Amino acid sequence: MQFIHDIYAAKRTAQRPVVSFEFFPPKTDDGERNLLEKQIPALLEAKPDFCSVTYGAGGSTRDKTLKIVDCVQRQHNLTALAHLTCVNHTREEVREVLEKIRTLDCKNILALRGDPPGGGEFQITPGGFEFASQLVQFIREQKDFSIGVAGFPEGHIANKIGKLDDWKHLKEKVDAGADFVLTQLFFDNADFFEFRDFVAGKLGVSVPIVPGIVSILSAAQITRFTQLCGSKIPMLLRKRLDELGGNDEAAAEFGIEYATRQCEELLRAGVPGLHFYTLNKARSTVQILKNLGLA
Repeated sequence: MQFIHDIYAAKRTAQRPVVSFEFFPPKTDDGERNLLEKQIPALLEAKPDFCSVTYGAGGSTRDKTLKIVDCVQRQHNLTALAHLTCVNHTREEVREVLEKIRTLDCKNILALRGDPPGGGEFQITPGGFEFASQLVQFIREQKDFSIGVAGFPEGHIANKIGKLDDWKHLKEKVDAGADFVLTQLFFDNADFFEFRDFVAGKLGVSVPIVPGIVSILSAAQITRFTQLCGSKIPMLLRKRLDELGGNDEAAAEFGIEYATRQCEELLRAGVPGLHFYTLNKARSTVQILKNLGLA
């Protein structure tokens, strides 16, 4: 399997964007079968460069995360990115997880502070890490991993000081050893451009900064989703979703159209790749890539 920093370097030389997908471990056996047997094979027809697999709050999906990582790499020969968080982990427990990841021939980690189970305020685990930058540094010391981190174009929802302060923390994560940045989803490209210009131009972050894209599946779902992650729905987008009401099929079609236009502008602006939050569904993401000529 490849190091993801090598994938970005090769695609930069070829002047092609890196395309990546994100999955989450389903809660039910039926959901897991659907993901592994239907959605992932359908998504892989679009020929992504790598995929990432999320890590449930407090490490609650660790075994399922690693199962999906192993399936993607072993059965589909696709490079995987395993998420890893600080929550409920001591340093030694993180070391053990890294060894399990290494045995799967997974070379890539997305290092996150993470969310506590059930929400609430983050609490440092005794013997663990308080900040994602500390986790990045620890993983870097273990060697032989390519490390990604999260960026937040609108600022992290938990940062009460503001987005400029949050963006400075991204610089700390890169200085600690991160190779690339995948951003939280957003719907206004102006937020991404402001973020990129600040962290790259003013803070000197030189690693790939990759926008995170989600295609709307329903008005109700995306409203819940953005409330949880702190992303905003622009006024004109909100108005259109209100007009569509409970018509999920129409909302999904509109979501494909909206995300396609969003990606076209981002690609014109020279982003190094597109990272799609698939929501474990293939149809919209594959159609967007077809619209862009990237499938």
